[in-house]
Amino acid sequence: MWLMNSLLLISAVLAGVIVGIGIYGQRYSHHRCTRFIFLGATTLFLPVISTVVSMGAGNSALFIPKRDMLLVQGVWTFYLGISYVIPVTGGFDLIIIALEATPFALTCAKMVLKYYAYEKARQSFALGRNPHLIFGYMKQQSLQETSHDGEPMVAEDAPPPLLVMGGEKRHVEKQPLGYVFKDDSWTTSHSNGPVTIDRVWRMDNVLPTSTLKPQKDLCLSFALFKLLRCRFARYKVRTAASKGTFSFFWSLLLKDGEHDRVFLVISDELSFLHDYYYSSLPISYSKYWLPVAGILISLLSIAYCCALMITVTLAGVLLYDPSERDQIGCTVFCIRDQLMTNTMYKEYGNWYLELVRDIATYIYSNWTKVAVTCHLVNHASSQHSLLKKKWIGLLLRCRCKLMKHWDEKIGQCTMLEIRPRTTLPVLLRRLLHLPDHERKVKVPAAVKVCIMEVVRSTRNGDLSNGTASLRCRGQVGERLLWACNNKSASYTILTWHIATIILEVRYPHRLDQEQGSCPIPNTDYKIIATHLSRYSAYLVTWCPELLPDDDAWSKSLYEDVKKDVEHVLAGCTAGDSLTPEANCQQLIEVLNADAKHEVLKEGARLGKQLLALVVEGEDTAWKLLAEFWSEMIVYVAPSDNLKGHSEAIARGGELITLVWVLLFNAGIVSRPGEDDGVAPTSAGVV
Repeated sequence: MWLMNSLLLISAVLAGVIVGIGIYGQRYSHHRCTRFIFLGATTLFLPVISTVVSMGAGNSALFIPKRDMLLVQGVWTFYLGISYVIPVTGGFDLIIIALEATPFALTCAKMVLKYYAYEKARQSFALGRNPHLIFGYMKQQSLQETSHDGEPMVAEDAPPPLLVMGGEKRHVEKQPLGYVFKDDSWTTSHSNGPVTIDRVWRMDNVLPTSTLKPQKDLCLSFALFKLLRCRFARYKVRTAASKGTFSFFWSLLLKDGEHDRVFLVISDELSFLHDYYYSSLPISYSKYWLPVAGILISLLSIAYCCALMITVTLAGVLLYDPSERDQIGCTVFCIRDQLMTNTMYKEYGNWYLELVRDIATYIYSNWTKVAVTCHLVNHASSQHSLLKKKWIGLLLRCRCKLMKHWDEKIGQCTMLEIRPRTTLPVLLRRLLHLPDHERKVKVPAAVKVCIMEVVRSTRNGDLSNGTASLRCRGQVGERLLWACNNKSASYTILTWHIATIILEVRYPHRLDQEQGSCPIPNTDYKIIATHLSRYSAYLVTWCPELLPDDDAWSKSLYEDVKKDVEHVLAGCTAGDSLTPEANCQQLIEVLNADAKHEVLKEGARLGKQLLALVVEGEDTAWKLLAEFWSEMIVYVAPSDNLKGHSEAIARGGELITLVWVLLFNAGIVSRPGEDDGVAPTSAGVV
């Protein structure tokens, strides 16, 4: 009895977890803890509910050796539920069984559809075998884009023939370069042919300008996503990519006021990569009719629910409550000595919400928009009705926030907190020696602009760890170069982070700066410096694998510095009553007197030098720091740690990952003196 009641309670909790995370937890599905809880709940739910039903029915469970397939578990659980709840005794019971079996049949249909789509996608050149095709295609284009004299045949800002969509088996053939398009198919512009970026850029008369420009950028993101997939498949894409591809991307980077547009292109590119590796959405586009079939099954499910409610209501049957639209219902009761207590019915989830979300995923997905755009490109010569163009334009303009991958937020950490908080979580964090607390803030527009300016200045690939911006400052910057000649990037980041905090303590953020009641020249420099400084500290603390140094070494460096910081700040008695000058002076004194780690000592020395620059004006120091931190973020971004960036993409994305992809699209995959380290492999399917 206790065992059965316990299992009933556990099944109710598991059902709530599955439905709650499945519907309401989409924004948090990238967190490791959320994924772990969801996986555990889905794994345990079927065995638990199967055991409960088997105990209640008094029948022994069927044992299927070495098989743990979801379909088998689903069929067995459904059989147990029907045999226990509704014994077949007459025609009315058959009707009830039919009503119960219909949603199960729809669920099985969707599972079969997903399996079919997966197999087709795995074998297709458009998805599973796409890196093979793209790598060979880029080599083919690289050979054909120059004339016999070696001069480019197209202008620098001309859109290249990057492949957007297309590549069925009948269009490709195997050659020494790999899989390439046949001569009579890849150059064609007829219906159902491969769609390339240059063809997309020529569809000016198909849609209004307000709709066409975002769709062009979305198709560009999709084409760049295919190149990025080759990078994850360990192909040397840079050696195969055509010069026209890099030139066209640089033409976008060099345009003034296009930082938001470029960041959106990169963000959409990463969203396609996230969907490909961490969702089942892309496999639905291996065949053009698969999304339609998926929507049809969802619509049939909604129609079944509506018809069931109407039928039950009109017939006056009291077996069902017409208001019930829940996904899972649990009935809890207790039986003792053949006496049964009153039953308690608990509902979880909502069928309509789940089904509508499923349909919206297809309709508003960027994959659907790219497919529709490519359909318009292939049928550009056809006459489309005004109503059709209106509906297509409306679909392409809609953007669903639930499907937005990167929330445009960055983590923030600080290693020097003069007024440490005394809340319970903070005290527990210190007691357990956990990493510094992180918080998320929206990326200011000024940060994007400054990063773009640094990227524009590195077209030749000469990335710098801050020395270039310092040398541009003349003697003022030359005196600070010593702080950039440290052992590693993590060492340099922590040193400059300490110095930035010292300057921030001396000149704290004022409310009038944020509200704009008293405009201050170049306030953006302070925003850039403080945000990127705290984000860099966050990378050392929480994501050292995304930095150039060995992550184990970076972690040990952080732990040593953090331990020394706690020792130093133990003797700091700064309070709210002290002025910023007094707080800053006390911080420098305790660092000089008590600090043992070289990072803290050098950070205090650099902080004093930055304070001396304030004689020339506060903006001078903040501008120098803003340029340094922007240059440092771009410098540490190139990486061969594909696993680290894939994990960052899975949990929602990082700013450094966007910069990494931005540099990759621009042809920069390593720092000066480093090799790209990417070797080709035959593993085209990832």
